[in-house]
Amino acid sequence: MDAAEVRKLLDRLSAGEIDADEVVSRLRSLPYTDMGFATLDTHRELRQGVPEAVYGPGKSTDHCAEIVGELLRASSGPVLLSRANPAQIEAVTSRFPGAELHESTVVWRPAAPREDIEEVLVVTAGTADLTVAGECRATLRAMGIRSQLIADVGVAGLHRLLVRVPELQRAPALVVVAGMEGALASVIGGLVACPVVAVPTSVGYGASLEGVTALLAMLSSCASGISVVGIDNGFGAAFAIGRILR
Repeated sequence: MDAAEVRKLLDRLSAGEIDADEVVSRLRSLPYTDMGFATLDTHRELRQGVPEAVYGPGKSTDHCAEIVGELLRASSGPVLLSRANPAQIEAVTSRFPGAELHESTVVWRPAAPREDIEEVLVVTAGTADLTVAGECRATLRAMGIRSQLIADVGVAGLHRLLVRVPELQRAPALVVVAGMEGALASVIGGLVACPVVAVPTSVGYGASLEGVTALLAMLSSCASGISVVGIDNGFGAAFAIGRILR
């Protein structure tokens, strides 16, 4: 349940279209819904503006479908399933049509695009970072935040990035997705004034340590004020951008 639904419910009560008992019945499930195997935070959209998202790994296909169905019932806002495998995607999209599929991220009822802000730029160091960038863009889409992708402009060929500097400097916010040594976040952080959220990825050779090297480099950046999320966490980067722009 979101703020608009609560207001609508109270307006109907005020107009005499429903009675207090029905209002109480509708609000009873507001804090959470106990499904036995899951306890859904149905109050989250009212608190944060975006409903609880569904994380696919570790869940059965039936559990994914039941949780998605309950979130679609309990809210009028966007519903998002992330990191879903093909069986989970088939199960939920066959039961609940109208979904947008962005690789392993599934979105129902994305928010209307916000016209009050320009497109957020999602920048990747390499093509191996595109899966994480895609998760980020799908999550931004669910929140109504428009985005544009700038791909494969890592520091090994810095000239590819430098020609895009005017675009970077016009953006309201940036997400920088990079593995290896994670240097792209520092480079971009030193070129722009807008918020920069850096996402280390598990891409890399040798001592990249499945993203730990990029994570530590981003956390140690000499470009002041960069925000850093966990390894491969495109979803978290998008939510950070959503909070900043809200």
